[in-house]
Amino acid sequence: MPKNNTANDALISKEVSQAEVDAFELSPHLIHLMMEEPFFAHVLRGIEKIRTTKIPTAGVSASTGDVKFWWNPEFLAGLPASQVKGLLKHECYHLVFEHTTTRRHEPHIIWNYATDLAINSLIAERELPEGGLIPGKAFTPLTAEQIAQMGEKAAERYNMVSAKIASFPKNKHSEWYFAELMKDPEVKNAIESGEKMAGKSLAQALADGDVQIDEDGNLVDADGNPVTLVPGTSDEHSEWDQLTEEERELVNGKIKQALENAVKECDSRNSWGSVGAEMRGKLREMITREIPWQSVLKQFCGMSRRADRASSIRRINRKYAGIHPGNYRDYKANIAVYLDQSGSVSDSDLELLAGELAGLAKRVEFTLFNFDTSVDEKSERVLKKGRPVRLERTRCGGTDFRCVQDHANKNSGRFDGYLVLTDGYAPDPGGANRLKRGWVIVPTGQLQFRKSNRDFLIQMKTPAK
Repeated sequence: MPKNNTANDALISKEVSQAEVDAFELSPHLIHLMMEEPFFAHVLRGIEKIRTTKIPTAGVSASTGDVKFWWNPEFLAGLPASQVKGLLKHECYHLVFEHTTTRRHEPHIIWNYATDLAINSLIAERELPEGGLIPGKAFTPLTAEQIAQMGEKAAERYNMVSAKIASFPKNKHSEWYFAELMKDPEVKNAIESGEKMAGKSLAQALADGDVQIDEDGNLVDADGNPVTLVPGTSDEHSEWDQLTEEERELVNGKIKQALENAVKECDSRNSWGSVGAEMRGKLREMITREIPWQSVLKQFCGMSRRADRASSIRRINRKYAGIHPGNYRDYKANIAVYLDQSGSVSDSDLELLAGELAGLAKRVEFTLFNFDTSVDEKSERVLKKGRPVRLERTRCGGTDFRCVQDHANKNSGRFDGYLVLTDGYAPDPGGANRLKRGWVIVPTGQLQFRKSNRDFLIQMKTPAK
């Protein structure tokens, strides 16, 4: 299968047949990743993976609060297995460093360059696709045919950017690479001009009128400004930072949960693959960073959502509109809340949680139950936005979490997840749990057993006076 002559011209894999493309599957590569690089495999495990030919290479996105990995079989089928592995690691690092949700600087194409340079410093060069942005390595030299197509001036700018990238040391962070690229206006302008070609062959861009050849034989845009064919990023970044604040908080919560599970799995098995001691320390620091309990509660509710409501309009992705449409579905979760009736759970604790739930009731339906050693089904009531909720006590016995788990399992078709407000002083319920579960521990309480990887721990804090 012939390759397009794109702005990513150097970023090409070997030519492959249509039969090879059709036969290519990602699953074997994910299995090998689990054996060789378990940390990255654990991070990717819970992420939806979408096969598509509508983007040139691959990429991660976080639209509408859902983390997705998009991959083009025409591109991946032409890569050796080692480079497929490297690309998967690259995408994981974008998630780890929150690049999908936080664009820290403008112009965005320069920030995209900076993030790729920082990430590719952490991956063995043999695992990176040809033409990717690697600190200390020049771009693939231009052929005479390519120089003739783009013009001498464009070729000069290509070589100028190449020399800049080749001068960079490895193992710097994204902020450093961004600052260095921004220091040189010519390099900055050359990279920005190349963005006009992203995702298009030269022939297609000429046909569409995006670029043209001027009388001197140089490639320019419709306004006569020079266009430089410089390598783009090795993956797709167009969907980054197109999130509402709520979606951003939700995505970061999902990513943090995935990181926490991955770190714990790797620590328990003492199996980290190529992730070095310094990076392990950074990862452990990231997952232990304290987040306000109210934010963790929001994340739990958001991760329990299911799509069943009407559409709304979001900003259209004009680059790949066929992949990321300009509308999305609203989401509503139905979550059961079980309230521990023991004396160590005070009325003020109940009121504090009820206040937070009331603020979330627009997007989440909460059904409340009281419990001690059994669930009081007569206490069932629904918390609705703008309406007071009854918090009276109906039980006064001990605490047994097994009754809650049994009740939630029996109602797994009704609820999307459940919360347990408790002081935590009761044994592990054990057994199988069918729903996502959150332990909401009162300020004076402490969970007496290790939660599962699927569970959320929400440690309430006494409000500051």
